[in-house]
Amino acid sequence: MSSDDEINLLVIVVDVNPVFWGQQAQRDPEFTLSKCLDAIMVFGNSHMAMSRTHKLAVIASHCQDSHFLYPNKSWKSGDNGEDEASSCGDGKYELLSVANKHMVEEIKNVMSKITAEVSGNSNDTLLAGSLAKALCYINRVSKEVEVGQETKSRILVIKAAEDCARQYMNFMNVIFAAQKQNTLIDACVLDSDSGLLQQACDITGGLYLKIPQKVALAQYLLWVFLPDSEQRSKLMLPQPTHVDYRAACFCHRNLIEIGYVCSVCLSIFCNFSPICTTCETAFKIQLPQMVKPKKKKLK
Repeated sequence: MSSDDEINLLVIVVDVNPVFWGQQAQRDPEFTLSKCLDAIMVFGNSHMAMSRTHKLAVIASHCQDSHFLYPNKSWKSGDNGEDEASSCGDGKYELLSVANKHMVEEIKNVMSKITAEVSGNSNDTLLAGSLAKALCYINRVSKEVEVGQETKSRILVIKAAEDCARQYMNFMNVIFAAQKQNTLIDACVLDSDSGLLQQACDITGGLYLKIPQKVALAQYLLWVFLPDSEQRSKLMLPQPTHVDYRAACFCHRNLIEIGYVCSVCLSIFCNFSPICTTCETAFKIQLPQMVKPKKKKLK
């Protein structure tokens, strides 16, 4: 089968956590959420312009929900945006013009619906749910292709906020589902390193990169993540980083190196418990034998 008949699907999951981007705008006004989305649109346009069989999807992930920026409900996959593109006279490729327009409109709707009161633990990005939604979309696209066509898909995560250890189990389930589905997971980290994404990239065969300069996001996306898995073997890419394979305990959701594992459900705990809180299995513990006191001899 020729490469022209193969559908290459790229799903971009971008972290639009309002807490992080609000603090980022104060720390570095030169790199804001708007500049990040501009770089992502340049990257997405480059992916779709490489071949007519290249497809794109963009998902915004934040602390309350995950939302499709492109394609959305108003998008019709069969018309290729010809009705909307007819009114665009700037000479731009019609599909790119429509995609950019929809992404800008949807991100405005998403950010306007996020409640201003973010407190407690609700400021963590729901990244595991966004990855699950991306896998579901990939599965749907692979089933809708014509007979004889193949689909090659991958996911790129633009990570901004810090990891949430409470999502460890959901995250690992998504990683193994992507591995079984032969879907690569790439990660482009903007701030602090992510141990969960390091594991995801290592297990699925993707690339993990923490960019040293945020303002050069578009250059790093085009250089490292635009080539697919077959082309990367011929390029000089950054060396793989050390993977943090620490697991999160089920009791406190802290990353630990040494812990106690349930022999029935494989739950991990940082402290010993005689009863597993996940499957309620009672462990048989060998208690030290009691030494009977010697009877005193009567005089």
